[in-house]
Amino acid sequence: MSKSYFDTDNNGHKPFELPGARPHYNPDRPGQVEHIFLDLSLDIPKQSYQGSCSIRLLPIRNGIDRLTLDAVNLNIESVQVDEVPQNFDYDGEQLSIQLSEATQVGKRLLIAIAYSVVKPQRGIYFIQPDKHYPNKPTQVWTQGEDEDSRFWFPCFDYPGQLSTSEIRVRVPNPLVAISNGELIDTTEDGDYKIYHWSQQQVHPTYLMTLAVGDFAEIRDEWKGKPVTYYVEKGREEDAKRSMEKTPRMIEFLSQKYGYPYPFPKYAQVCVDDFIFGGMENTSTTLLTDRCLLDERAALDNRNTEALVVHELAHQWFGDLVVIKHWSHAWIKEGMASYSEVMWTEQEYSLPEAAYYRLLEARRYLSEDSSRYRRPMVTHVYREAIELYDRHIYEKGSCVYHMIRAQLGDELFWQAIQTFVQDNAHKTVETIDLLRAIEKATGRNLSFLFDQYVYRGGHPDFKVAYSWDGDANLAKITITQTQAADGKNGSKDLFDLKIPIGFGYTQEEVKSEELGVRNKGKLSTFRVRVNEREQSFYFPLENKPQFISFDVGNNYLKTVALEYPIAELKAQLEFDPDPISRIYAATALAKKGGLEAIIVLSKSLKNDPLWGVRVEVAKQLAKINLDQAFDALVAGLKDKNAYVRRSVVEALNQIKTAESYKLLRGILQKGDPSYYVEAAASRVIGAIASANLEDKPKEDKVLKLLKSVLEEKAGWNEVVRSGAVAGLAEFKTSEAALNLLIEYTKLGVPQPLRLATIRALGKISVGQSPANLERILEKLTELAKETFFLTQIAVAASLGQMETPKAVGILRSLAEQTADGRVRRSAEEEISKVQKNIGSEKTLRQLREDFDQLKQQNQELRSRLENLEAKSK
Repeated sequence: MSKSYFDTDNNGHKPFELPGARPHYNPDRPGQVEHIFLDLSLDIPKQSYQGSCSIRLLPIRNGIDRLTLDAVNLNIESVQVDEVPQNFDYDGEQLSIQLSEATQVGKRLLIAIAYSVVKPQRGIYFIQPDKHYPNKPTQVWTQGEDEDSRFWFPCFDYPGQLSTSEIRVRVPNPLVAISNGELIDTTEDGDYKIYHWSQQQVHPTYLMTLAVGDFAEIRDEWKGKPVTYYVEKGREEDAKRSMEKTPRMIEFLSQKYGYPYPFPKYAQVCVDDFIFGGMENTSTTLLTDRCLLDERAALDNRNTEALVVHELAHQWFGDLVVIKHWSHAWIKEGMASYSEVMWTEQEYSLPEAAYYRLLEARRYLSEDSSRYRRPMVTHVYREAIELYDRHIYEKGSCVYHMIRAQLGDELFWQAIQTFVQDNAHKTVETIDLLRAIEKATGRNLSFLFDQYVYRGGHPDFKVAYSWDGDANLAKITITQTQAADGKNGSKDLFDLKIPIGFGYTQEEVKSEELGVRNKGKLSTFRVRVNEREQSFYFPLENKPQFISFDVGNNYLKTVALEYPIAELKAQLEFDPDPISRIYAATALAKKGGLEAIIVLSKSLKNDPLWGVRVEVAKQLAKINLDQAFDALVAGLKDKNAYVRRSVVEALNQIKTAESYKLLRGILQKGDPSYYVEAAASRVIGAIASANLEDKPKEDKVLKLLKSVLEEKAGWNEVVRSGAVAGLAEFKTSEAALNLLIEYTKLGVPQPLRLATIRALGKISVGQSPANLERILEKLTELAKETFFLTQIAVAASLGQMETPKAVGILRSLAEQTADGRVRRSAEEEISKVQKNIGSEKTLRQLREDFDQLKQQNQELRSRLENLEAKSK
């Protein structure tokens, strides 16, 4: 493989391309597929079906005598073209049809393929009750993205081909069948019913879908178009709670994108055992039934709302405007993810949207730093599904936001609307977005795409500030730490115009959105940052109270602030931008000391945005002083469940007998939020298993966690999964291991079982050799299960282990799985295990010694700070 595909100089980041990666291109097109018609009859008990697939093709070249279709593990019975039988070859992956008459431009062909499928491995999934899960519903559903439609019908399976489609399907009563487009006919056929759906707008094969089940149907509408929700019977209230904002979202996106919702209906079908969160099939989104919220879950779960608006946004970005090749998937996934930000802004507030954007950026940043760095657009991979990562979703969202910041709101929406209107019912690549921006606004944003889209990475800024009182000059020094010193680093530099604000505090300002608070006033300058280290001097009338770097925080970046403590305090209190307040909190915690604790604890009580309070709690826990504990405890009374959860998780850093008592109290009394209880269960395990002087008895804590497992079954098993994570902290306990092994058995509710499988890897590192063997045996047996989520959980579990035997199990999982995501995950976990084995033993001993020293040091410093405070 030539060097150009493998840029080995990846600045210390692992490469995205794994061995076997190669460039992928769309195949040559023999012609335009105009229509696909599937006529199927399902035999659900036998997990099989039979029928025909008819494809109408308009040739664009003369003289083609062979057509090659994608078709995996199908039983091909016969092939006809215009009702004349044809010779064909089939190798289990591609169907090659030898045409008896070569193609003529303009002369349409009707290809009819009779076929059947038994126990398909992908593409179409049969869900039914069994002895372990007798209450499972009977359902059949499909999942085409990325290249799985070929597993359930023969097709030209790539996104560059758009056609209309029709699905006619025979299912047993009382099941209903939902598909793309409109229901044009239903006919009774004895104990069966035939549903006939027709999709009149063109779309790619990966968006064709079928969902069959005994669903409750809830009807709503938007401007006369049906908006329907299908869920298992008995979950109607949860469906309304989870999806009732859909018509308002359709209205919102129709206006933002400048194009009314383009399809005849919008259905959302919640299915069991779904392998994604959701899938935006044209006019018929499939969602996991785990997104259905009960009343308590709705307190602090906005993931469902985000999922609903994400999949809906795809009806424009992805379904109306289709990517021509998988390498441009960021165009649709980035906008669907950015629509979550837009909806948060619309439904909640601008500060909440800013915080949502920060969380998206962090998810990308963590993948970039710990997994690999890659350009957002690349056609070098092993399987297209590998591209569906945080670079195209979360980084994609941040890139759309940067485009918006560059253009301003009015021009941004003009550009987006031009892009949608010019490319409706067509395919696009990244260049088409740049062209639409230029056409609508006259602006050329190639510089932004070159830096953030066509290459990997982002700037890491270090910002220092000092004030020269004699000259009334503010000095700001900005370093791009991602670039190496010297010539070699210049290719990693970013060239950006960044606004820097100098803040002055004003009198109290009343505002509906922020409550009463002192708001800062900023005076802002733009500077061009394009070298590794630059200093800028600003003549100001008065010394600023605080400094806001990248006002509005629109650029995707990391920031470390090196300001004096007074400026950081003022910024945390007065900067109007919540993200800047969070950066200030982080910098304060780094400085440490009692003064930082006092400022942070004030912010934990008073900051108007819950997101900032969440972050402040995390930072407080990083300060190694006993006083941090008292400051945190106040946050447990916060009305916002997200903040309480963050405080509980922060107590994991402060492993003391007091933290333990607090958490025990939460578990005994309960909390309105499932997630707070789950966090308390997890953290109490971590604290009780740490080296405390005043150590709670292990069996007492195990008993407490066991009681959570016995009594707190419920919504998506969130709370019990927390208890399982708590048990996994007892790495030397055989009793904890025995409990966990119980919960990996078939019959245990899926979410809890998956959480327990993951926990086995964590608990394995302190177990006796005999128990380690038990864990390995268990994971070997679990690795043989074919369900996607089980395989992913097994890989994650093995990746935490410190034994070479885990590598063998991961290798065989990678070789045997049919799923590209599982294969990649297993291979990445192998390198984690190898790393664990290398350095772990010595490191662990050092870490334990260090923790003890840190604890003693903390007590001494806390006493000292108290003495100093008293003497003042």
